[in-house]
This record gives sequence, structure tokens and C-alpha cells, in this order.
Amino acid sequence: MDAPEAPQPPVIYTMENKPIVTCAGDQNLFTSVYPTLSQQLPREPMEWRRSYGRAPKMIHLESNFVQFKEELLPKEGNKALLTFPFLHIYWTECCDTEVYKATVKDDLTKWQNILKAHSSVDWLIVVVENDAKKKNKTNILPRTSIVDKIRNDFCNKQSDRCVVLSDPLKDSSRTQESWNAFLTKLRTSLLMSFTKNLGKFEDDMRTLREKRTEPGWSFCDYFMVQEELAFVFEMLQQFEDALVQYDELDALFSQYVVNFGAGDGANWLAFFCEPVRSWNGLILRKPIDMEKRELIQRQEATLLDLRSYLFSRQCTLLLFLQRPWEVAQRALELLHSCVQELKLLEVSVPPGALDCWVFLSCLEVLQRIEGCCDRAQIDSNVAHTVGLWSYATEKLKSLGYLCGLVSEEGPNSEDLNRIVDLLAGLGAERPETANTAQSPYKKLKEALSSVEAFEKHYLDLSHATIEMHTSVGRTRSARLVGKDLAEFYMRKKSPQKAEIYLQGALKNYLAEGWALPITHTRKQLAECQKHLGQTENYLQTSSLLASDHHLTEEERKYFCQEILSFASRQTDSTGQKIVLPLHCFAHLRDLHFTPSNAVVHVGGVLSVDITLCSQMPIPVRVEQIAINVHFSIEKNNYRKTAEWLTKHKMANGVITFPAETSPLPAAQNNLPALELYEMFERSPSDNSLNTTGIICKNVHMLLRRQESSTSLETPSGVALEDGAHVLKCSDVTLEPGPNRITFRTQAKEPGTYTLRQLCASVGPVWFVLPHLYPLVQYDVYSQEPQLHVEPLADGLLAGIPQKVKFTVTTGHYTVKNGDSLQLSNAEAMLVLCHAENRAVIYSNTREKASDVLLRVQSSDKVTSISLPAAPAYHMIEFELEVLSLPSAPVTGGESSMLGTTEPHRKHKDTHRAGHCMATTDHKVSIDCPWSIYSTVIALTFSVPFRTTHSLLSAGTRKYIQVCVQNLSELDFQLSDGDLVDHGCGADLQLVPLNAKCPQAIHSKQSVFFVWELLWAREPPPSLRCRFSVGFSPASEGQLSVPLKPYTYEFQVENFFTLYNVKAEILPPSGTEHCRTGSLCSLEVSITRLSELLEVDKDEALTETDEYFSTKLMYEVVDNSSNWAVCGKSSGVISMPVAAQATHRVHMEVMPLFAGYLPLPDVRLFKYLPHHSAHSSQLDADSWIESDSLSLDKHLDDQPDSSSVRSRGSMHSASSGEHKGLPMPRLQALPPGQVFNSSTGTQILVIPSKDDHVLEVSVT
Repeated sequence: MDAPEAPQPPVIYTMENKPIVTCAGDQNLFTSVYPTLSQQLPREPMEWRRSYGRAPKMIHLESNFVQFKEELLPKEGNKALLTFPFLHIYWTECCDTEVYKATVKDDLTKWQNILKAHSSVDWLIVVVENDAKKKNKTNILPRTSIVDKIRNDFCNKQSDRCVVLSDPLKDSSRTQESWNAFLTKLRTSLLMSFTKNLGKFEDDMRTLREKRTEPGWSFCDYFMVQEELAFVFEMLQQFEDALVQYDELDALFSQYVVNFGAGDGANWLAFFCEPVRSWNGLILRKPIDMEKRELIQRQEATLLDLRSYLFSRQCTLLLFLQRPWEVAQRALELLHSCVQELKLLEVSVPPGALDCWVFLSCLEVLQRIEGCCDRAQIDSNVAHTVGLWSYATEKLKSLGYLCGLVSEEGPNSEDLNRIVDLLAGLGAERPETANTAQSPYKKLKEALSSVEAFEKHYLDLSHATIEMHTSVGRTRSARLVGKDLAEFYMRKKSPQKAEIYLQGALKNYLAEGWALPITHTRKQLAECQKHLGQTENYLQTSSLLASDHHLTEEERKYFCQEILSFASRQTDSTGQKIVLPLHCFAHLRDLHFTPSNAVVHVGGVLSVDITLCSQMPIPVRVEQIAINVHFSIEKNNYRKTAEWLTKHKMANGVITFPAETSPLPAAQNNLPALELYEMFERSPSDNSLNTTGIICKNVHMLLRRQESSTSLETPSGVALEDGAHVLKCSDVTLEPGPNRITFRTQAKEPGTYTLRQLCASVGPVWFVLPHLYPLVQYDVYSQEPQLHVEPLADGLLAGIPQKVKFTVTTGHYTVKNGDSLQLSNAEAMLVLCHAENRAVIYSNTREKASDVLLRVQSSDKVTSISLPAAPAYHMIEFELEVLSLPSAPVTGGESSMLGTTEPHRKHKDTHRAGHCMATTDHKVSIDCPWSIYSTVIALTFSVPFRTTHSLLSAGTRKYIQVCVQNLSELDFQLSDGDLVDHGCGADLQLVPLNAKCPQAIHSKQSVFFVWELLWAREPPPSLRCRFSVGFSPASEGQLSVPLKPYTYEFQVENFFTLYNVKAEILPPSGTEHCRTGSLCSLEVSITRLSELLEVDKDEALTETDEYFSTKLMYEVVDNSSNWAVCGKSSGVISMPVAAQATHRVHMEVMPLFAGYLPLPDVRLFKYLPHHSAHSSQLDADSWIESDSLSLDKHLDDQPDSSSVRSRGSMHSASSGEHKGLPMPRLQALPPGQVFNSSTGTQILVIPSKDDHVLEVSVT
């Protein structure tokens, strides 16, 4: 145990490495317990708590137990954690004091001195108790004495460093408890040692990393230190932590390379700038590539060596973590970044070497993933690996082009030498893949061996990649690989195979709007079509390329010249026409009609100007430009007069066309706008700017796939329309940019002409725009002559001269001298003739042609208007004045009616306020020279005034009031107001009470006229009155014709006063004024003012021996709710028909409010008895409104016994005893026969003294 042994071989870094635990003391004893110990130690997990706030983890501990040797203890500066002994255990089963003192104590002392010399403080002393030995020796001390001595001699205050293991080889509960205690202590000690030593190692490593800016710092040395930590984590099966260490190394190295590219290079990077001499790809089939690790340790590794080794370690850990698809993702990033890093570091790489390295690496990663996954997993995760397949295909293609394996002749001598050099750089095949039939090494070597082998491998890879891209929906990537295949087939002179892939790629680019790929693919497709002899397809593609601004001017001219050359070669031959879409040749920008409304009469000339923007880079001579026109006759063509067409056509005659089918689909224009944001990445240490860039946040919206039905660029299939109507323009030279072309046509047949198709011919090549959109039409009309009459203002007013406009549309008729319009005169409407009347003649485009004098001759029945001579399709306009006689409709009714019944009114949608004016229609028959039938027109005149009348009474004196209201917008002067009675002679006089001077009546205002009625004898029962007043517009001067007065006729009936009603309220006795809430006396006096008249002779009149009498019903009503009527409020009285006969009624009322209150209303009705001839008819209009009316058979004897309590429907008071019986009727007396002398009287009411709330009525 003390003798030094030979040096140990170097540590093999594999997964079998375990933490080292040394065992000193009794080796035979340890050998006996080792099997149990090695099985029990990893069985229970332990929680490992680490520093810096890292999350605790549960780990299973395993150890590599070795014999204690001083050489195993770490020396100063040794940072190898894998060979570091984390714990030292001394084993003894001494139970004899003498033996302990003689040998064990000295051995323990020597063991501890060695540990102290090497600063090792992690140790344990295990005392094994064996009952068998204790029985054989009777003079031994108890077990606790030996343990206590060891603890006192060596453990001092750390008594738990000495552990007792009782009978470890027995199977008893005591033994199991002893094992559990020992294992817990062992695991705890190991974890404490891990935590302490790893923490110290991490601090040292962090200190070393912080010195990276100092001269002499080496990345390789630091790499070995941090990898040692990764090894320990891997040894503890903490693969995630181990992966973090390699990721940190990867990021640190990448940052240094980026800084080097920016001009901030580290000295140690010079080792990695050495030229690349080996490119054998990644090595992923063994856990650790010791060869490359040693190169890194000796600082002899190239950039590819470092990256290969680093990725191999990351791959191993990711596979342990069961994340193979992340291996594929990281591999693709690694390969691309390595290519960029070699450029940044300016590393010399032989041509093709990097392609070989990438190709081998891609296949190595794919085969490594296939080795740890089944086929189902691989098929379901194609999206993760297809990138590697695509990258390998791309690099194999590059190698084929570089080494001459794609050309028809095959590789030359220079290419063969390059192939030999590339294969030499691969070196010998690795032993681990030597027996694999499809190893990456064998595939690359075979692919570079011959043209046929290369084609086989390249096609297999390409087709497999396309299939994978398609299966995961990556259509764009599949099309890109297809384009590479097409290029390969073109090199191999197989254009028919290349065309399929190019058409597919072009369709995808067109659907998604990729402008530059479209241009590039079309160039390839044009070459392919030219080789295949597809003339029409080639010409179409050439025209598209000639108009493509993404090409250079020389390239565009070349493709344009191709078209012109073909056209010149085919001019003499009579071959078939080649029809191509117009959008690849020119763009129709706009179209302009002259006349602008695109309406022309038969025989008229129409001009069509188009702006055609040529997209060719050079001037092109076009033999003919034609527009095919479709002619149609509509069934309702008679409606399409010049006026109708003018209203329904565009105003300026310019139609703008959108761009035709462009390389970019219409949907591309609807994509959302780019959402670009600046991105800054700063260093967390000093906040310095590391990187900056632009991020598109809505890239998922812009790059999403769009299915499109856009057809391939094959022959468009556009057919040339043949029709009789064609607009042509020959021998036109189209300059690049906009060109103005004019077509002229003379209208021959009426109808609608639709411009369907635009064609431009260059020899046998016809560029066709199949449909013009929006719809372009022009109309040719043949119009019948028409006469239209309309007022100049919004409406015609009766009584004053009004201007009427006559419009004669000649249509196809030519007006000759002597033609005239014959108007039959209406009785109440006059046509005024003036010597200065003139007529204006317009063309159909409203251009003034002439202005001539108009001759108008009028007789009693006919007015003749001589028309001036005018050609067809012109308009003759002139104005005449007409005058309608003013009169209001005759109204009837009684004089008590305040208004008159208005005639039928036409409500027009005007902004007039108040009432609408009454209207009068005058129909005029007109004979026109072009027709044998008469034209009947109706002119509607509005009466500007509204007139009402009313009868006013003052006792027996009577007055008639006439109200004239101006409803029009004009102001008038009224004069000579007069009222005449037609029914009576000189016995009745109408005395005017009006001002004799003219009165102004403004718009929406009224003027009143009053006359007093005086009679000498008994007045007539009715008056037939006629009111007349002269009027004239206030704003106009002297009128050319005298105006007739405005008349209004009405009838007044029952206007003589028969009864005088007077009401009086007296305060309670002893008081001066009425008080609220106190009963007051109401006295109503009804006085007869005349003897028996003719109007009294009706069924209510009764005759006695002494006098005539009639029955009246009175009713006291307070509509303003100021009074409460107590007791009965109505009754029936018998009134003698004699002058000054008076009937008085007394009742009590109570004032409800204080103030000056108006008196209640007293109403009188004629009471018609039930035995009258009409009593059996229930006339609801004759009944007073009442809730209940009590009648008895002694009604004549007791006239005041009935009462009406409240308002209601008379016939609704149908109690059971009145059903089916004849009921009396009430007839309201006309207002002119009853005069209420108390109207307007008010009485003072003062409030009660005990009222807390005072309510005052103000009237």
C-alpha cells in the first residue's frame, strides 16, 4: 500500500467515468462490502442544492472506489476534475485495544497527515463491527471504546466523521439500519464535496474567463477548463447543465469571430486562421473525438476542427436528452455559420473543400439521427431534417459544376486534378464507418468518380428533397430546388425536362408576387422554350421580358428585337396569326370620347382617343391598331333620347383603365404593409452596442402561402373577334411610354356600341386585350321630335303673369319656315303676347346656334307660335308669359264657421311653412307640325292667398271679418277691398270699417277686413257674400297687362242674436270678496231679445193660449278648472218666445284658486222633445256630451229637475230603462244667435286665512 506504483495511463473520457472515492485501511474488508456498497449507493436519489440561486436537482450518486495512493491526490494547478478524488474513506474492523494502539492508530495518523499535506478535508472513517470476532476474543473492550478512541484521537469536534457499520454481511434489521445510516452519511459527504469543489472550480473558471482581455489569454486553455466542468456534469448525468457549458463556449467563440470581422481581433485567433487542409466532415459516431480534442489542447486545431469537436459534444448530449430534432436544427445553423466564419477570418480554403465538408457533415448528421430514431419518427419530423437534405443537394450541385461533372463533355484534366485534390483532403475513411455501405464518405467519393454516378446521386437527392419540402408544405423551397434541377437539365441538353420545373416555379412566384425570381425564371424559361422550338410561348415570354424593368436595357432590347425579327421573317409568308396578350406589350391607360357624353345622333361623328403606354424599350412600328365593337339594339331604345342619355353618361368622357394582368397578382396589392422595427442588441456588461438590425413583425402575414388559380404562361387562347363594326388606325409607331391614338367613326344605325377588344398587329403577331374593363360604350340615337313645357320657377302663381319655358327637341325632324305650334286657349288662362319674344336654337351638345325673333299671334280660341327654321337634332327654346285668373273656391256653411272648406290641394316637396296653397290645373292642347295628334299639357297654378271669414257679435250688432293670408314667397299690395251681398236688396247695408289706402301683405302674413251689418227690417236667414280685392306684386313696377281682382264667395246663416246670456257671482253674505273654499252664489240670466222669427219655427216650438214657447237646455261648464259647481250644473227650461223674456237660474259654486278668475261658461242648446218626428232616430251628433242624463215624464212640469253632472257621450248614458225608448235630442245654437255678455268678466277671489299653501291663478 505504501510502495509507489507505475504512472497511470491517461483518463479515457467516456460515459463510464464516475466520481473517484479512495479507500484506505483494510482492503480485504472493503472488498467484502464493495458489492453491497456499489449496489445500494445509487438506489436512493439525493437533492443537490447549488449556489447562485440555481434550482435544486435530484441526482443518483455513483462512485468509482479505488485504492488510496498519494499519487491520486491533486497537485497544485491541476484542474482535472475527473481524476479528482472527492472523498477519502478509511476502513477498519479493529476491536482490540492492543491492535489499535500497535498498528491501526499509526496507520490512521499517517493517512490523515497525507490528506492534510494535500489540503484534503473530505474524509470518513468507517469502523466495521463483526459479532463473530467479538465472541472469539474475551478480553476486548466494548465496541464503543474503540470508536470513542478513534473519535477522540482523529475526529475532535467532528464526531460524525466516524461511522459504525454493524455486521454488513448479515441480513438483519440491525444491519439494514446500520447500512442506511452509513449510505446517508456517504451520500451527504459526497454531495458536500461536489458542491464545495465544483463551486471552487467554477469560481476559478470564472476568474479565468474574466482575464480574456489580457495578453496571453488562450481560448483553448479556457476551453479545456470549462469542458472539464461539462465532463463532471455529464458524469453526474446532468446533461442539460453539461450542454449549457458547451453552448457558452460556442457563444464565446462566435462573439470573438464577429469582433474579428469588425476589426477587433484577439491574438489567439491566429491559430484558427490557418489554411484548411482537411475537410472530412463532422464525427458524431463516438462520444468524444480524442484526436480533435488533443489538437485543441495543443492549440493546433483549425476552425473546422474546433467547430466539429464542439458540435459532436453538443450532439452527444442532445441525444442523451432525447432531442434529436434539435441536433438537425443546430447542425444547419452550424454549417451556415461556419461558412461565414471562414470568410470573416479570411481562412484559405481550397475550391470545393468547404462544399465537401458541408456535404459530408449533412449526411453524417442525418445518419446519426436515423441511427437513434425509427422510421415512423423520421417521417413525422421531416420538417426538421429537410433543411439538411436541401443543403447537401446544393453543395453536391456546386461540386458537380466545379469539377465539370455537369457539362456534356465531362471533366477535363484540370477538373480531374481538382477531384483528386478534394478526395485527398478527405483522408482515409474512419474505422467506425468503414463497414457501412452508404457512409457519407463512400457517397461523396462515388459521386465524384464519374458523370453518371454524379447524375444519379444528384437526382436522387434533389427528388427526395423536393418530395420532403412538398410533404411539409414548403412549396417555395421545393420550387427552388426544382429550378436547380431545371438548370441541371439545361446543362445536360434536356430542355423538355427542365420546362416542367420552370413552369411550376414561375406559377408559384406569380401567385405570391416575387418580382425578381419571376424575372430570373422567365429568362430561363425563354431559353428553354427557344430550344424546344415553342414559337408562341417564346414570343410571349420574350414580350414579358422586354417589358420587365428588372432587366438591364440591353437585355430588354434583345428580347424586343427577337419579336421584331420573327415578325419581319414572317411578313411575306401567309402563316397563321400568333395571338398574345396585350399586357406584355402595352398598357391601355385611358380612353376619351368626343363628344364627352359618348352620345351621338345618326349621321354624327364620334372620336375615340386612347392612351396606349408602350412597354417596349425601343420604338415599335405597328401595322394596325383596331378596336372591335359589338352592336346591340335595346328594346326600350325609345327612352334613350338625347336628354336621357346625357343624364346617364359620364361628364368628362374620360375612362381610366386599371393595369392589366401584371407579374404580381392582384391579391399582392391587398397584403398588409410592412411593420418594420429597429432592433438593438447591447452588451450586458458595458451597455455597448453589439448588433443592430431591422425586424419585420408581421412576416407571418406577408410570407404565408397563397393558393392561386393563375394559369401558367402558356398560349393565352385569346381569340380574335370578327365583327362588322371595327375602329381602325393603321401604320402607327409606338414610342416607349404613352402614345395618343385617335379613331373616328360616323354613326349610321341607332343602338348601343360596346368596345370589346383592342388589337395591335406587328406582322403575324397580334397583341390582344380580350376585354375592356370597365365597360366602354357609346350610343347612337334616332330621336322623335318632342315638345316639353315647364315653368321657369318652382311653381306658377295665379293672378300674375308667369313665365313658361317651351323646349322643342327636333330629333330627326327638320323644322321648316312656316311651321308653327297651335295652342288652344283655356278659359281661365291667357297667353300674353309680347313683341320682344325671342327663340334660341341649340345643337344637341348644347352649343348655341342662333337667336331669332319669335312671332306669336293670339285670337280668342287659338294662339299660334311660328317656329324658326332648325335642322335635325337641335333644340329650340323660348319663353312665354301666361296669366291665370285668381279666385278662391266658393265656400258654403253657416256664418259661425271660422274657416272654409278648402279644395283639393297638391302637396309639393317644397320648403313652404304653414298651409299649402290651393291649386288649379289648366289643360292646354297643342298641335305640332310633326304629328297629326295633339299634345295635351297641364299647367298647375297655385292661388297665393288663403281666405277665411268669421261672424262677430256685440249684442245685436253684427260684423263680418274676412282674413286674407299670403301663402306665397312674394310680397303683394292689396287695394279696393269690397264685400257685396247678392241675396238682399237695399234693406241690408254692409258698412266697411277698413283703411282705404293700399295695404302691403308680406309673405306668410295676413290682412283683415271688417264690415258692419245694418238692416232696417227683419234680417234674412242667410247672406250670400262676394269679397273682392285688387292685388299686385310689390316688387315689380308697371305691369304690361292689368290684373283682375282676387274674389272670394261665402255664405253666412243664422246671424241674428236671439238670446243674451249673463252670469254673475256674488260673495257670501256679510263678505266683500269671494274666498277660496267658500260657497258663492252664481246667477245666470237668459233673456230673449226678439219676437217670433222664422228661424224659431221648428219642432221645439210649442204654442199655448197666451204665447209661444221653446225648450232650451243650459249647461254651466268651467273648462279651466277654476270653479267647482255644487249641485246641478244643467237643466231644461221653457223659454217664452217674446222680447225681453228672461229666465234666471241660481246655483252655488266654489272658487278653487285665488286671484282674478274668469266666470264659468254658460252654454245653450235647443231641446227637441222625444215625440218629434225625428225622436226615434239616435243622432249622436246632436247630443251633448254627458256621463248621465236623467229624464222623466213630468219633464215639462218640472223643467229644472234634470241635471248634467259632467261631460261625456249623450247616447252612452244608456241605463237599462232607456234601452229601446225614443230619446230627446240636443241641438247646439249657432254662435251668432247667442250673445254672452259676461265673456271676459273676471272676479277677485282672495285666499282663505287658514291656508298654509297659497295657490294663485293668473289668467
